[in-house]
Amino acid sequence: MNKRLKILIGYDGSACSESALADLIRAGLPPEVEATVITVSDEFLPSLASFGGVQTKFPVYSLEREEEAAALARSAKTAINAIFPEWQVHAEAAIGSPANILLWKAEEWKPDLLVVGSQGRTALGRFFFGSVSQKVLHAATGSVRIARGKENRQDGPVRLIVGVDGSKDAESAIDAMSKRFWPGGSEARVVGAIGILPPAATKFMALEVAKWIADENARVRNAVEAASNKLRGIGLIVSSLVKEADPKYLLRDEAEALDADCIFVGARGMGRSERLLLGDVASTVASRAHCTVEVIRN
Repeated sequence: MNKRLKILIGYDGSACSESALADLIRAGLPPEVEATVITVSDEFLPSLASFGGVQTKFPVYSLEREEEAAALARSAKTAINAIFPEWQVHAEAAIGSPANILLWKAEEWKPDLLVVGSQGRTALGRFFFGSVSQKVLHAATGSVRIARGKENRQDGPVRLIVGVDGSKDAESAIDAMSKRFWPGGSEARVVGAIGILPPAATKFMALEVAKWIADENARVRNAVEAASNKLRGIGLIVSSLVKEADPKYLLRDEAEALDADCIFVGARGMGRSERLLLGDVASTVASRAHCTVEVIRN
C-alpha cells in the first residue's frame, strides 16, 4: 500500500485562500493524499474596557469566532473533497496567530507540503505578499506552496518552470516534480542561470574569471541536461534555458513568458545564501512571481 502524501492547507475564507484550493487541481498531486485544512481566527486577546483611561478595542476571544473558524474549515474540507473524492481530509480550527499556528501544526504533524494563499484577510493582505505566507515560507522546515491560482484554468495541461543550479535543494525540486501526476501535454522549462561577474582588473584575474565562467557554465548545463532528461522520463514536454542572468529575475521572467502555472525552486542554492534558512532566490521569486511558487526543502 502506498504511503499517503501529507498536505497541510491554511484557509481563511479569503479570495486568495479560495484560489489556493482551486490551484491544487493543477499541482499534479496523487489520489493517495491525507490533507488537513486549518482555519485560524487571530482574534484572541482579552477585551479591556479601557487602558490607562483610554478606550480600547482589543480583539475579543469568543466562542462565536471559534465556531466561525470551524465552519470555514469544514467548508474548505467539503470543497477539497469535491475536487479530490479519494483524499482523506480533516478540518481543524484554532485561535491565535495564523502563521504561528500553521508552523506549530506543521512541526507537530510533519506534512510533505504546506499550502497557503499569497495573501490573507489581514491588513497586510492588501500587499502583494501577505505576512502569513511570508512568515510561513521563511520559518517552515519543509516544502511550501504559495498559491496564486489563475482564473479559467481547471483541467488540462500544466506549464511549469523549475530553477536548476546543481544544489541539493534544486535536485529535490526536480525529484518532487518527477513524483507528481501531470496531465498529458504538460510542459516544463528547466532554467539555469550563470552568474554575472564584474570585469577583471588584471590580465591574471581575467584568465581566472574566464576559467570560472567556463567551469560554471559546464556545471549548470550538465545539471540542466540531467534535470531535463529526468522530467522527459515522466512524460513532460521539456525545454531548457541556460543564460547569464540573475536567477531570481530570470525565473520570474521565464514564468511570465511561458504563462506558467507554477515555479518550482529549491529553498537554498549554491551561493552564500545557502547559510540562511531561505535563499535569496527562493524568497524573491516567491514574493514577486505572478503565478504559484513551490519552494522545495531537501
